[in-house]
Amino acid sequence: MAQTTLIVGLDGSDAGKRALDFAKAQAKLIGDCDIAIVYVIEWSPFSFQTPEENEQRHKRRDEELALAHSRVVDPAVNAATEEGFTVEGIARHGDVAEILDRIAKNRGAVQIIVGRVGHRGLKERLFGGVTARLAAVSSVPITIIP
Repeated sequence: MAQTTLIVGLDGSDAGKRALDFAKAQAKLIGDCDIAIVYVIEWSPFSFQTPEENEQRHKRRDEELALAHSRVVDPAVNAATEEGFTVEGIARHGDVAEILDRIAKNRGAVQIIVGRVGHRGLKERLFGGVTARLAAVSSVPITIIP
């Protein structure tokens, strides 16, 4: 039987922590299950910058990815691994909804689990957020944790 994979979107918020807790509970019920913890830094390829800013963009991108790993992804992976789960940590730049869906497709995941309100809070409530976009584009079931 193929390994079951769950994708968890983390952003460092309490809702993200609850999403990971839910994924771990699901993984225990499923049994033979991998968890991919994914942190996505919003990154638009369509911003207009000066040539000097473009030179620094890739350096900043690498620094941000390293910071995401050290502050959010790696601690979550280490804690879940110590609890006995098979976990992989992933940090990417781009559109959160599209990247979560792409990773889910590429890994044959059965579910994406995200927190309802992350660090953006009020802005997302007013203008719609990652969760709404993910619901519109996802190719796998989504669980949204309050």
